[in-house]
Amino acid sequence: MPVVNRIADFSADMTAWRQHLHTIPELGLECHQTAAFVAERLREFGVDELHEGIAKTGIVAIINGQGAGPTIGLRADMDALPIHEETGVAYASTHVGKMHACGHDGHTAMLLGAAKYLAETRNFAGRVALLFQPAEEIIGGGEIMVQEGVMDRFEIAQVYALHNAPGLEFGRFHTTPGPIMAAADTFTINLTGKGGHGARPHECVDPVVAACAIVQSLQTIVSRNTDPAAQLVISTTQIHTGTTDNVIPEEVYINGTVRTFDKEVQAMVVRRMQAIVDGHAASYDLQAELDFEFGYPPTVNDAAKTDFAVAVAGDVAGDAGVEADFAPVMGAEDFSFMLEARPGAYLMLGQGEGAGVHHAKYNFNDEIAPIGASFFARLVERAQPVAGA
Repeated sequence: MPVVNRIADFSADMTAWRQHLHTIPELGLECHQTAAFVAERLREFGVDELHEGIAKTGIVAIINGQGAGPTIGLRADMDALPIHEETGVAYASTHVGKMHACGHDGHTAMLLGAAKYLAETRNFAGRVALLFQPAEEIIGGGEIMVQEGVMDRFEIAQVYALHNAPGLEFGRFHTTPGPIMAAADTFTINLTGKGGHGARPHECVDPVVAACAIVQSLQTIVSRNTDPAAQLVISTTQIHTGTTDNVIPEEVYINGTVRTFDKEVQAMVVRRMQAIVDGHAASYDLQAELDFEFGYPPTVNDAAKTDFAVAVAGDVAGDAGVEADFAPVMGAEDFSFMLEARPGAYLMLGQGEGAGVHHAKYNFNDEIAPIGASFFARLVERAQPVAGA
Protein backbone atom coordinates (compact mmCIF):
# COMPACT_ATOMS: atom_id res chain seq x y z
CA MET A 1 0.00 0.00 0.00
CA PRO A 2 1.87 3.16 -1.19
CA VAL A 3 1.17 5.34 1.84
CA VAL A 4 2.94 8.71 1.83
CA ASN A 5 6.24 8.10 3.63
CA ARG A 6 5.99 11.13 5.91
CA ILE A 7 2.45 10.15 6.91
CA ALA A 8 3.64 6.62 7.65
CA ASP A 9 6.22 8.17 9.98
CA PHE A 10 3.53 9.49 12.29
CA SER A 11 1.01 6.68 11.97
CA ALA A 12 1.57 5.94 15.67
CA ASP A 13 0.51 9.51 16.43
CA MET A 14 -2.71 9.01 14.50
CA THR A 15 -3.40 5.84 16.48
CA ALA A 16 -2.82 7.70 19.74
CA TRP A 17 -5.07 10.58 18.68
CA ARG A 18 -7.82 8.22 17.59
CA GLN A 19 -7.71 6.09 20.71
CA HIS A 20 -7.79 9.17 22.94
CA LEU A 21 -10.84 10.47 21.04
CA HIS A 22 -12.43 7.05 21.45
CA THR A 23 -12.34 7.49 25.24
CA ILE A 24 -14.28 10.79 25.13
CA PRO A 25 -17.25 10.26 22.77
CA GLU A 26 -19.70 13.15 22.55
CA LEU A 27 -23.12 13.46 20.94
CA GLY A 28 -24.64 15.86 18.45
CA LEU A 29 -23.43 19.43 18.60
CA GLU A 30 -21.92 18.95 22.09
CA CYS A 31 -18.45 17.90 20.89
CA HIS A 32 -16.62 20.26 23.26
CA GLN A 33 -13.77 17.99 24.44
CA THR A 34 -13.32 16.56 20.97
CA ALA A 35 -13.14 20.00 19.37
CA ALA A 36 -10.70 21.23 22.01
CA PHE A 37 -8.39 18.29 21.31
CA VAL A 38 -8.61 18.84 17.54
CA ALA A 39 -7.93 22.57 17.90
CA GLU A 40 -4.90 21.90 20.10
CA ARG A 41 -3.41 19.53 17.52
CA LEU A 42 -4.05 21.99 14.68
CA ARG A 43 -2.29 24.77 16.56
CA GLU A 44 0.68 22.45 17.09
CA PHE A 45 0.78 21.75 13.35
CA GLY A 46 0.90 25.47 12.58
CA VAL A 47 -2.24 25.93 10.49
CA ASP A 48 -2.63 29.47 9.18
CA GLU A 49 -6.18 30.08 10.39
CA LEU A 50 -8.28 28.35 13.02
CA HIS A 51 -12.00 29.13 13.18
CA GLU A 52 -13.87 27.57 16.10
CA GLY A 53 -17.49 27.54 17.23
CA ILE A 54 -19.00 26.88 13.80
CA ALA A 55 -22.19 24.85 14.23
CA LYS A 56 -21.46 25.27 17.97
CA THR A 57 -18.42 22.96 18.18
CA GLY A 58 -17.30 22.66 14.56
CA ILE A 59 -13.90 23.82 13.34
CA VAL A 60 -12.56 25.12 10.04
CA ALA A 61 -8.77 25.23 9.72
CA ILE A 62 -7.03 26.86 6.76
CA ILE A 63 -3.61 25.85 5.45
CA ASN A 64 -2.10 28.06 2.77
CA GLY A 65 -0.13 26.50 -0.05
CA GLN A 66 2.37 28.03 -2.45
CA GLY A 67 0.94 30.88 -4.48
CA ALA A 68 -2.55 31.77 -5.54
CA GLY A 69 -5.20 29.18 -6.23
CA PRO A 70 -8.63 27.86 -5.21
CA THR A 71 -9.64 26.32 -1.90
CA ILE A 72 -10.36 22.61 -1.58
CA GLY A 73 -12.43 21.34 1.36
CA LEU A 74 -11.81 18.11 3.30
CA ARG A 75 -14.39 17.04 5.87
CA ALA A 76 -14.37 14.74 8.91
CA ASP A 77 -17.25 14.16 11.33
CA MET A 78 -16.57 14.12 15.08
CA ASP A 79 -19.69 12.97 16.94
CA ALA A 80 -20.49 9.60 18.52
CA LEU A 81 -23.62 7.53 19.23
CA PRO A 82 -25.76 6.85 22.33
CA ILE A 83 -24.62 3.21 22.63
CA HIS A 84 -23.10 1.39 25.61
CA GLU A 85 -19.71 0.14 24.41
CA GLU A 86 -18.96 -3.61 24.48
CA THR A 87 -15.55 -3.73 22.77
CA GLY A 88 -13.50 -4.47 25.88
CA VAL A 89 -10.57 -2.42 24.55
CA ALA A 90 -8.21 -0.65 26.97
CA TYR A 91 -9.22 2.73 25.53
CA ALA A 92 -12.98 2.17 25.77
CA SER A 93 -15.42 5.01 26.31
CA THR A 94 -15.27 6.79 29.64
CA HIS A 95 -18.60 8.49 28.91
CA VAL A 96 -21.28 6.05 30.03
CA GLY A 97 -23.85 5.24 27.38
CA LYS A 98 -21.87 6.88 24.58
CA MET A 99 -19.36 5.40 22.15
CA HIS A 100 -17.67 5.96 18.83
CA ALA A 101 -19.62 3.20 17.09
CA CYS A 102 -19.33 4.66 13.59
CA GLY A 103 -15.64 5.48 13.37
CA HIS A 104 -15.85 9.24 13.50
CA ASP A 105 -12.89 9.15 15.87
CA GLY A 106 -10.97 7.52 13.02
CA HIS A 107 -12.23 10.01 10.45
CA THR A 108 -11.02 12.84 12.67
CA ALA A 109 -7.62 11.18 13.16
CA MET A 110 -7.20 10.68 9.40
CA LEU A 111 -7.92 14.33 8.68
CA LEU A 112 -5.57 15.41 11.47
CA GLY A 113 -2.89 13.24 9.87
CA ALA A 114 -3.45 14.90 6.51
CA ALA A 115 -3.40 18.31 8.22
CA LYS A 116 -0.03 17.62 9.86
CA TYR A 117 1.47 16.55 6.54
CA LEU A 118 -0.02 19.43 4.52
CA ALA A 119 1.06 22.03 7.08
CA GLU A 120 4.63 20.67 6.94
CA THR A 121 5.01 20.27 3.18
CA ARG A 122 2.63 22.82 1.61
CA ASN A 123 3.23 21.21 -1.76
CA PHE A 124 0.09 22.65 -3.29
CA ALA A 125 -1.29 25.93 -4.62
CA GLY A 126 -4.14 27.90 -3.10
CA ARG A 127 -5.58 26.73 0.20
CA VAL A 128 -7.05 23.70 1.90
CA ALA A 129 -10.00 24.06 4.29
CA LEU A 130 -10.20 21.33 6.93
CA LEU A 131 -13.82 20.90 8.05
CA PHE A 132 -14.24 19.17 11.41
CA GLN A 133 -17.99 18.74 11.80
CA PRO A 134 -20.21 17.80 14.76
CA ALA A 135 -23.65 16.19 14.69
CA GLU A 136 -23.54 13.93 11.65
CA GLU A 137 -25.58 11.23 13.38
CA ILE A 138 -28.38 13.56 14.43
CA ILE A 139 -29.41 17.17 13.83
CA GLY A 140 -27.30 17.53 10.68
CA GLY A 141 -24.21 19.48 11.60
CA GLY A 142 -23.18 19.50 7.95
CA GLU A 143 -26.31 21.43 7.04
CA ILE A 144 -25.71 23.88 9.89
CA MET A 145 -22.14 24.52 8.75
CA VAL A 146 -23.39 25.20 5.22
CA GLN A 147 -26.16 27.46 6.55
CA GLU A 148 -23.55 29.37 8.57
CA GLY A 149 -21.77 30.09 5.31
CA VAL A 150 -18.57 28.04 5.43
CA MET A 151 -18.58 27.36 1.68
CA ASP A 152 -18.85 31.03 0.75
CA ARG A 153 -16.85 32.43 3.66
CA PHE A 154 -13.82 30.27 2.89
CA GLU A 155 -14.42 30.20 -0.89
CA ILE A 156 -14.43 26.41 -1.01
CA ALA A 157 -14.60 25.25 -4.63
CA GLN A 158 -14.86 21.48 -4.12
CA VAL A 159 -15.26 19.18 -1.12
CA TYR A 160 -14.48 15.55 -0.24
CA ALA A 161 -15.03 13.08 2.60
CA LEU A 162 -14.16 9.49 3.55
CA HIS A 163 -16.08 6.93 5.62
CA ASN A 164 -14.66 3.70 6.98
CA ALA A 165 -16.42 0.51 5.87
CA PRO A 166 -16.32 -2.67 7.97
CA GLY A 167 -16.79 -5.78 5.86
CA LEU A 168 -15.11 -4.27 2.81
CA GLU A 169 -11.61 -5.41 1.89
CA PHE A 170 -8.90 -3.68 3.90
CA GLY A 171 -7.53 -0.58 2.18
CA ARG A 172 -9.94 -0.78 -0.77
CA PHE A 173 -11.81 2.38 -1.85
CA HIS A 174 -15.43 2.23 -3.00
CA THR A 175 -17.44 5.04 -4.57
CA THR A 176 -19.71 5.84 -7.50
CA PRO A 177 -20.76 8.90 -9.51
CA GLY A 178 -24.25 10.16 -8.73
CA PRO A 179 -26.23 8.97 -5.68
CA ILE A 180 -24.20 6.90 -3.24
CA MET A 181 -26.42 7.20 -0.15
CA ALA A 182 -30.14 7.78 0.24
CA ALA A 183 -32.36 10.53 1.57
CA ALA A 184 -33.54 9.75 5.10
CA ASP A 185 -37.01 10.97 6.06
CA THR A 186 -39.13 10.24 9.13
CA PHE A 187 -42.87 9.70 9.39
CA THR A 188 -45.10 9.75 12.47
CA ILE A 189 -48.77 8.78 12.52
CA ASN A 190 -50.96 9.52 15.54
CA LEU A 191 -54.32 7.75 15.74
CA THR A 192 -57.07 8.76 18.16
CA GLY A 193 -60.11 6.55 18.66
CA LYS A 194 -62.34 5.83 21.63
CA GLY A 195 -61.05 3.59 24.39
CA GLY A 196 -62.98 1.21 26.54
CA HIS A 197 -63.34 -2.33 27.82
CA GLY A 198 -61.74 -5.03 25.74
CA ALA A 199 -64.88 -7.16 26.14
CA ARG A 200 -67.10 -4.45 24.62
CA PRO A 201 -65.37 -3.41 21.38
CA HIS A 202 -68.65 -2.31 19.84
CA GLU A 203 -68.71 0.59 22.29
CA CYS A 204 -65.22 1.69 21.27
CA VAL A 205 -63.36 2.99 18.23
CA ASP A 206 -60.31 0.71 18.22
CA PRO A 207 -57.14 2.44 16.97
CA VAL A 208 -55.10 -0.78 17.25
CA VAL A 209 -56.93 -2.49 14.40
CA ALA A 210 -56.60 0.66 12.30
CA ALA A 211 -52.88 0.85 13.08
CA CYS A 212 -52.32 -2.72 11.90
CA ALA A 213 -54.16 -1.99 8.65
CA ILE A 214 -52.23 1.24 8.06
CA VAL A 215 -48.83 -0.38 8.62
CA GLN A 216 -49.65 -3.17 6.17
CA SER A 217 -51.00 -0.71 3.61
CA LEU A 218 -47.85 1.40 3.78
CA GLN A 219 -45.93 -1.55 2.33
CA THR A 220 -48.08 -1.44 -0.80
CA ILE A 221 -46.43 1.89 -1.66
CA VAL A 222 -43.23 -0.06 -2.31
CA SER A 223 -44.84 -3.11 -3.91
CA ARG A 224 -47.61 -1.48 -5.94
CA ASN A 225 -46.96 2.26 -6.39
CA THR A 226 -43.24 2.27 -7.19
CA ASP A 227 -41.40 1.22 -10.33
CA PRO A 228 -39.69 -2.08 -9.38
CA ALA A 229 -36.45 -0.65 -10.81
CA ALA A 230 -36.59 2.32 -8.42
CA GLN A 231 -35.05 2.07 -4.96
CA LEU A 232 -37.33 2.71 -2.01
CA VAL A 233 -37.49 1.56 1.60
CA ILE A 234 -40.39 2.21 3.97
CA SER A 235 -39.83 0.75 7.41
CA THR A 236 -42.25 1.09 10.31
CA THR A 237 -40.00 0.91 13.34
CA GLN A 238 -42.24 1.84 16.29
CA ILE A 239 -45.83 1.17 17.34
CA HIS A 240 -46.75 2.25 20.87
CA THR A 241 -50.15 1.80 22.48
CA GLY A 242 -52.07 0.18 25.30
CA THR A 243 -51.47 -0.58 28.96
CA THR A 244 -53.07 -3.95 29.69
CA ASP A 245 -54.90 -6.91 28.15
CA ASN A 246 -58.51 -5.91 28.79
CA VAL A 247 -58.47 -2.24 27.80
CA ILE A 248 -58.87 -0.95 24.25
CA PRO A 249 -56.58 2.10 24.16
CA GLU A 250 -57.53 5.57 23.01
CA GLU A 251 -54.39 6.34 21.00
CA VAL A 252 -51.69 4.70 18.88
CA TYR A 253 -48.31 6.14 17.91
CA ILE A 254 -46.65 4.87 14.71
CA ASN A 255 -43.18 5.89 13.59
CA GLY A 256 -40.74 4.90 10.85
CA THR A 257 -38.27 5.85 8.17
CA VAL A 258 -38.40 6.37 4.40
CA ARG A 259 -35.29 6.06 2.22
CA THR A 260 -35.24 7.30 -1.39
CA PHE A 261 -32.85 8.52 -4.06
CA ASP A 262 -35.33 10.27 -6.37
CA LYS A 263 -37.33 13.39 -5.47
CA GLU A 264 -40.32 12.24 -7.54
CA VAL A 265 -40.41 8.94 -5.69
CA GLN A 266 -40.11 10.84 -2.41
CA ALA A 267 -43.05 13.10 -3.33
CA MET A 268 -45.14 10.11 -4.39
CA VAL A 269 -44.51 8.46 -1.01
CA VAL A 270 -45.79 11.52 0.83
CA ARG A 271 -48.95 11.64 -1.32
CA ARG A 272 -49.69 7.94 -0.93
CA MET A 273 -49.01 7.96 2.82
CA GLN A 274 -51.43 10.83 3.28
CA ALA A 275 -54.10 9.06 1.19
CA ILE A 276 -53.66 5.82 3.14
CA VAL A 277 -53.85 7.56 6.51
CA ASP A 278 -56.87 9.66 5.52
CA GLY A 279 -58.65 6.67 3.99
CA HIS A 280 -58.16 4.47 7.02
CA ALA A 281 -59.23 7.27 9.33
CA ALA A 282 -62.52 7.50 7.44
CA SER A 283 -62.88 3.72 7.21
CA TYR A 284 -62.34 3.13 10.93
CA ASP A 285 -64.12 6.33 12.04
CA LEU A 286 -61.22 7.75 13.99
CA GLN A 287 -58.84 10.71 13.83
CA ALA A 288 -55.44 10.32 12.22
CA GLU A 289 -52.59 12.75 11.68
CA LEU A 290 -49.53 12.17 9.50
CA ASP A 291 -46.35 14.14 10.15
CA PHE A 292 -43.74 13.62 7.42
CA GLU A 293 -40.37 15.14 8.30
CA PHE A 294 -37.83 15.60 5.52
CA GLY A 295 -34.34 14.73 6.74
CA TYR A 296 -30.96 14.39 5.03
CA PRO A 297 -31.15 14.58 1.22
CA PRO A 298 -29.45 11.96 -0.95
CA THR A 299 -25.65 12.03 -0.99
CA VAL A 300 -24.90 12.71 -4.66
CA ASN A 301 -21.35 12.61 -5.99
CA ASP A 302 -20.38 14.94 -8.82
CA ALA A 303 -19.37 12.75 -11.79
CA ALA A 304 -16.21 14.65 -12.73
CA LYS A 305 -15.03 15.02 -9.12
CA THR A 306 -15.69 11.33 -8.53
CA ASP A 307 -13.54 10.40 -11.52
CA PHE A 308 -10.78 12.58 -10.09
CA ALA A 309 -11.12 11.07 -6.61
CA VAL A 310 -11.00 7.58 -8.12
CA ALA A 311 -7.73 8.44 -9.87
CA VAL A 312 -6.25 9.74 -6.61
CA ALA A 313 -7.45 6.66 -4.72
CA GLY A 314 -5.74 4.58 -7.40
CA ASP A 315 -2.48 6.38 -6.61
CA VAL A 316 -2.78 5.20 -3.02
CA ALA A 317 -4.40 1.77 -3.36
CA GLY A 318 -3.54 0.86 -6.94
CA ASP A 319 -6.13 0.70 -9.69
CA ALA A 320 -7.23 -2.75 -8.54
CA GLY A 321 -7.86 -1.33 -5.07
CA VAL A 322 -10.63 1.02 -6.20
CA GLU A 323 -14.21 0.14 -7.09
CA ALA A 324 -15.64 3.08 -9.03
CA ASP A 325 -19.16 1.69 -9.59
CA PHE A 326 -20.19 0.86 -6.03
CA ALA A 327 -23.89 0.07 -5.57
CA PRO A 328 -25.61 2.88 -3.62
CA VAL A 329 -26.71 2.06 -0.07
CA MET A 330 -29.90 3.09 1.73
CA GLY A 331 -28.08 4.63 4.67
CA ALA A 332 -27.88 8.42 4.88
CA GLU A 333 -25.16 10.99 5.47
CA ASP A 334 -25.31 14.73 6.14
CA PHE A 335 -22.25 15.32 3.93
CA SER A 336 -25.08 15.45 1.38
CA PHE A 337 -25.67 19.09 2.32
CA MET A 338 -22.06 19.97 1.52
CA LEU A 339 -22.32 18.18 -1.82
CA GLU A 340 -25.47 20.15 -2.59
CA ALA A 341 -23.50 23.33 -1.96
CA ARG A 342 -20.31 22.36 -3.83
CA PRO A 343 -19.23 19.62 -6.24
CA GLY A 344 -17.20 16.82 -4.72
CA ALA A 345 -17.22 13.17 -3.81
CA TYR A 346 -17.78 10.80 -0.89
CA LEU A 347 -15.81 7.55 -0.70
CA MET A 348 -15.81 4.42 1.45
CA LEU A 349 -12.53 2.96 2.72
CA GLY A 350 -12.58 -0.73 3.62
CA GLN A 351 -11.23 -1.65 7.03
CA GLY A 352 -11.61 -5.44 6.80
CA GLU A 353 -13.72 -7.79 8.86
CA GLY A 354 -15.27 -6.84 12.17
CA ALA A 355 -18.46 -5.61 13.77
CA GLY A 356 -20.49 -3.25 11.63
CA VAL A 357 -21.00 0.43 12.33
CA HIS A 358 -23.60 1.38 14.96
CA HIS A 359 -22.85 -1.88 16.83
CA ALA A 360 -21.72 -1.98 20.46
CA LYS A 361 -18.66 -4.07 19.50
CA TYR A 362 -17.57 -1.95 16.54
CA ASN A 363 -14.06 -0.47 16.58
CA PHE A 364 -12.21 1.58 13.98
CA ASN A 365 -9.20 -0.18 12.43
CA ASP A 366 -6.23 2.12 13.10
CA GLU A 367 -4.24 0.51 10.29
CA ILE A 368 -6.33 2.29 7.64
CA ALA A 369 -5.63 5.76 9.08
CA PRO A 370 -2.39 6.31 7.09
CA ILE A 371 -4.22 5.19 3.94
CA GLY A 372 -7.04 7.69 4.45
CA ALA A 373 -4.66 10.50 5.39
CA SER A 374 -2.54 9.76 2.29
CA PHE A 375 -5.66 9.92 0.12
CA PHE A 376 -6.58 13.34 1.52
CA ALA A 377 -3.04 14.64 1.07
CA ARG A 378 -2.68 13.39 -2.50
CA LEU A 379 -6.13 14.76 -3.31
CA VAL A 380 -5.00 18.28 -2.41
CA GLU A 381 -1.64 18.00 -4.18
CA ARG A 382 -3.17 16.66 -7.39
CA ALA A 383 -6.16 19.02 -7.39
CA GLN A 384 -4.03 22.11 -6.85
CA PRO A 385 -0.48 21.48 -8.06
CA VAL A 386 2.20 24.09 -7.55
CA ALA A 387 2.90 26.01 -10.76
CA GLY A 388 5.96 24.66 -12.56
CA ALA A 389 6.26 21.64 -10.27
